[in-house]
Formats: sequence, C-alpha cells, structure tokens
Amino acid sequence: MAASDAHPGTVVVLNGAPRSGKSSIASAIQQTSTAPWLNLGADRFIEITPPRFRPGIGLRPAGIADRPGGERPDLEPYIPLMYEALYDSIAAHLRKGLNVVADAAHHDDYATRSGILYDCARRMDGLKAYFVGVRCPVDVVWRRRRETWLKDEDIPADAPVPDLVRIWDREVHRPGIYDLEVDTSAASAEECAGRILRYIECGRAPRAFPRLAGMSGKT
Repeated sequence: MAASDAHPGTVVVLNGAPRSGKSSIASAIQQTSTAPWLNLGADRFIEITPPRFRPGIGLRPAGIADRPGGERPDLEPYIPLMYEALYDSIAAHLRKGLNVVADAAHHDDYATRSGILYDCARRMDGLKAYFVGVRCPVDVVWRRRRETWLKDEDIPADAPVPDLVRIWDREVHRPGIYDLEVDTSAASAEECAGRILRYIECGRAPRAFPRLAGMSGKT
C-alpha cells in the first residue's frame, strides 16, 4: 500500500460570502501550519476559467440580478460541472496524501436549482473533509467592499448596505450545516486559522459533509 493510500490528506472548505475573509484564512492556514496545504479554492478556479465564461463558479445569486433568470443564464449549465471538477480535483489531492484548503461561496440560488452543495458533499465521501462557515456581519462586508473593490468609486461611509450584500450572506449559508464556524469581524485570520487547525488536530471526525450528502437541494 502506498503512503498516500495509508495516510490520505485533509481538506478544509471555507464557505462564506465575498469579502467575508476566506482568502485571508486560507493564507493563514498555509503560513501557520507545519504541514503543507495547497490552495485549490474558487478564486484559483475562476483564474483558470476563460474570460467569456467568468465568473464561472463565482456567479452571483439570481436574486441579485436585475433581470429574470439570474445574472448569466447562459453560464448556469456549466456551474454544476465546474463544481464537480473542483471537488473531484480536491478528492484526488487528498487521496495522494496532500492537504487542501479551499475557499468557496456555495449557493443554489440559480434559475434552476440543482443541489450543487449536496452533490459536492457526496464527492467527499470517505475523505477527511471539513466544512467551515466563514461568517461576517453584512455591514463589515460592505465596508470591506468599499475599501477594496469599490475604493475608486468614492462611496460615502454611511451608504446603506446594498441588497446584493444581504442576499449573498443569506444564500451562501443555506442550509447552514458546518463542522465549525468562525467570525472574521471578531477574530483575525490567524486566530480563525488557529481555531480551525486545533479543531482538526483534536481528532474530531467531519460531520457536515456526511449530513449534507444525505440531503437533496432540488426541491
């Protein structure tokens, strides 16, 4: 038996809305852990997606779009396939004994609901896969957006939180089943990473993905 078969790797999937702090936590896990962790999250996947098919798995919830059917109805048929490829890639790395940290913004608010998260969970069957909810209050997310992506638009500090921020926060945490949750407004990325690594090191078995694997989101 190969060493990779005897000692499969671990994956931490960080799930949260854009600007909730997932990427910072992923980097902190890579920097603070004594073991190597590969970052195979949604941000990396979007980078390798052809521009005409972007944002790919970063497609916004349909409830945010100004037109019926979602932001890019033409892209929706590709989204389940892209998630399948992402999670199959994660599984392949784990079976080789490699650790993976992956950022994600899972939601199923598309014109056609297909239960993507539940399918992804089934692809983690038999693997050491932890699902971590990355929480952050919508007002803090909105401030981070203004200070980064929207910094050149001169948006007033007292501008109300847009619907898109609230909808992302609502949809990305459905159904809210996690092994662990962290709040990046109350703890630094390094503190969140430390809490996640300690949780894993305690030997607690993953519970979220097995539960999600038995559910269906198509109804």
